[in-house]
Amino acid sequence: MHAPRPVLVFDGDCGFCTTSAGLLERRVRGSSRFAVLPWQRLDLDAYGLTEGQCTEAVQWVAADGRVSSAQDAIARCLLAGAPWARLVGALLLAPGVNAVAGVVYRWVAANRYRLPGGTPACAVTPHPPR
Repeated sequence: MHAPRPVLVFDGDCGFCTTSAGLLERRVRGSSRFAVLPWQRLDLDAYGLTEGQCTEAVQWVAADGRVSSAQDAIARCLLAGAPWARLVGALLLAPGVNAVAGVVYRWVAANRYRLPGGTPACAVTPHPPR
């Protein structure tokens, strides 16, 4: 199945992810027609997603149903956003930059519970409180 409009799917149980998604929604979306929604409020089957995919990384579901994950999802979101963000999105998909962005994305995802707005509950793998 495909989304009626593109959607960026994030982990709504993570404070860091929620803050980041809100920033993308406010600063990037502009007049674009895409949604920014927590996976916990979606019928994942309708979007062709699994809970495992959504807990592992942010997901972008294009209007035609194509799914992008992690740094590629962020890039696709930027490409669909405000004009100023499109250049950044295109840059993130460039082969060398995309590889580096992937490393950065995986580090952020692994450490999101330590970042501003994050809590121990944000960890993909539970960590003891600091």
